[in-house]
Amino acid sequence: MLSLYVHLPWCVKKCPYCDFNSHVYHSPDLNKPALPEADYIQALKLDLTESLALYPDLSHREIQSVFFGGGTPSLFSGQAIGEILTHLSKHFHFSPHCEITLEANPGTVERKHFRAYRKAGVNRLSLGIQSFNAEHLKKLGRIHDSLEAKQAISIAREAGFDNLNLDIMYGLINQSLSEALEDLSVACGHQPEHLSWYNLSLEPNTLFYKQRPPLPEDNVMHLIENQGDALLKTHGYTRYEISAYARPNHQAKHNLNYWQFGDYLGLGAGAHSKITTPTHKKIHRLIKHKHPKTYLDCLDCAHAQISFVQENKIVCDQDKPMEFMMNALRLVEGVDLSLFEQCTGLPLSRIEKILLKAKHLDLLDSSEKIKPTKKGLLFLNDLVNLFSEDI
Repeated sequence: MLSLYVHLPWCVKKCPYCDFNSHVYHSPDLNKPALPEADYIQALKLDLTESLALYPDLSHREIQSVFFGGGTPSLFSGQAIGEILTHLSKHFHFSPHCEITLEANPGTVERKHFRAYRKAGVNRLSLGIQSFNAEHLKKLGRIHDSLEAKQAISIAREAGFDNLNLDIMYGLINQSLSEALEDLSVACGHQPEHLSWYNLSLEPNTLFYKQRPPLPEDNVMHLIENQGDALLKTHGYTRYEISAYARPNHQAKHNLNYWQFGDYLGLGAGAHSKITTPTHKKIHRLIKHKHPKTYLDCLDCAHAQISFVQENKIVCDQDKPMEFMMNALRLVEGVDLSLFEQCTGLPLSRIEKILLKAKHLDLLDSSEKIKPTKKGLLFLNDLVNLFSEDI
């Protein structure tokens, strides 16, 4: 199995908390952003050609998920998304139940495309709601309001999306317990199949990191997390990953592939890939040129064989345990012990001492799985860092 990730890097506005590879595209008319769709699609096609030349075995692997991330992918037209999917399907065999997700913002510009995305083959929509509170949306720099968020959900349903994810944040500027729970209650009231509920974090190279806003105290955060988790359970959502909740049979296939240390091919500006060669279990990590202009310059220089790849490295055996655990330990139910050997090509004996130490510290469950305890989920960084020790 293999997943595909397509990065569409432009946004109308850069949010103060965002550290993703997103770039504001300046257009004289924000209602009709004149994105370089045609050029970017052509670049994606050449990017794919180069990737398959580097790793020809990829074309023989079945695709289990496709994810359009950004940036704001919903700034692209339905026709553009359809053209990309059609081209991908010419080079790969898609699983009969392939999950095809597109991230979308609830703004007016993006909502008009929802029906076209569904027609193009997108079967899962992920809406970046973040909050239903007008004041918090303003402080987060979002360009939609609460009413537009609710309308976007209704329009998505009308467009035929029966697999919907809502992104909701907590730990917002001066957010109270009641405000955080109200956001969750409103989200649950719309009955999405999936909820990504995650803490606002202050990442380097963001405005919030440089100008730290007042965030809730630790005791308030503790109450939000505990009561929010309980609220989600009462509405039928099961936590399967640190910040992901789903109704039965609606866990995100694409994200599960990441957490289970599966392979994925990334296309587009700044896209990352993880490719395991079938014979020697060598894990390759690739990064495409990050800035859209630099990425599109590769299109202009295609005749000169300028590569879309900025970095291509092989993960050494010393780094494999930590890389594996950084992903697998995010899963609430953990993973089978056999997955470590299967994905890394290393014997389980390589990490046995660390596993025992983590269990002794009550960070790992004592079952026959690599499974974090409740304490392990709370102190995930400490747990993962154990596997960076010399082993």
